[in-house]
Amino acid sequence: MATVAGCESSGSTASRTKPTPGRGVPSASRGEAALRRKIASLLVVGFRGERLDENDWIMKAVRDGLGGVILFDQDLQTKATRNITSPRQVSALVKMLKDASPGRLIVSIDQEGGRTSRLNPSNGFPATKSEAEVGAENSPAATQQWARGLVDGLTSIGVNLNYAPVVDLNVNPESRAIGKLGRSFSNDPDVVVSNATEEIQVHRAAGVKTVLKHFPGSGSAAGNTDFEVVDVSSTWQASELEPFQRLISAGLADSVMAAHLLNRQLDPNHPASLSAPTVTDLLRGRLGWQGPVVSDDMQAVAITRRYGAAEAVALALQAGLDLLVFANQQVYDPKVVDQTIDSVVNLVRSGRLTEARIDESVARVDTLRPKR
Repeated sequence: MATVAGCESSGSTASRTKPTPGRGVPSASRGEAALRRKIASLLVVGFRGERLDENDWIMKAVRDGLGGVILFDQDLQTKATRNITSPRQVSALVKMLKDASPGRLIVSIDQEGGRTSRLNPSNGFPATKSEAEVGAENSPAATQQWARGLVDGLTSIGVNLNYAPVVDLNVNPESRAIGKLGRSFSNDPDVVVSNATEEIQVHRAAGVKTVLKHFPGSGSAAGNTDFEVVDVSSTWQASELEPFQRLISAGLADSVMAAHLLNRQLDPNHPASLSAPTVTDLLRGRLGWQGPVVSDDMQAVAITRRYGAAEAVALALQAGLDLLVFANQQVYDPKVVDQTIDSVVNLVRSGRLTEARIDESVARVDTLRPKR
């Protein structure tokens, strides 16, 4: 497997002076190496380990230009601690990863508040209210204070991208994905927008990017796409677009996450995350969003069971997604970075994707990277 780092001419010797970068390397090889680096920069990947050494696969991927990592408190398969045991430990872990990166590494996490909080009392961080509790109070001052608590935890360890806020309307309080977990501010768009606004502004003030999720709305979803295919075709309402539309119009979106939900009202064939009518036509066209679109976990059962890994990646990029997240929780695959890069290189070689399309995503994802 060709790495994304540069390679030497086969005729080089130890006694020669170091060649000018690229000299003696066929232009086709240089072109593919550059393409591989671009593709790598569009991937965020999860990994096991509270501590790492230089030989770990994730460290190699980061050194070779991986776009980002995602941290978890618990491993879904083993039920063991995954990346976070204490503030000091995870701070050192993040620093090691950032130091290894040749660029501006995205360090991401799900810190929504309440039950969906990777930083929590079990690993030495304060407990946080859920969005449902914050929305019920619906006080700008209280929401700001709550958001500062979230952000203080993120910045203390070096996280720069938070997969929050959830701006789904709580249209089905019995939803196992949203309502029953307290993940929505409210079923009232005004409450959702006002509280999300406060939360985003606190994140921005601290230099942490946010992700509006789960487009085009998963508040009516009965199930969880991590474990099953979820169809909202008969329950989704157009009003669920309102929080996304208003926050985008107000300039408050840093990125938007496309859900793995099947919504035949918008696309009869593909889930939103793999749907050009949903992402390109609706989100980018009608709602006017020109920034980065982020995937939910690309290893989620909702898409891998039907499409397989390679085809899901192809459809996601064709649909208009930019940053592809591989949690490495449903399955654990240390080869996922190389395999995904290979798949996308083949898409470009075959003409199914253009390198210009990859360049568009690189430019969008760069807006999510820390300034240093």
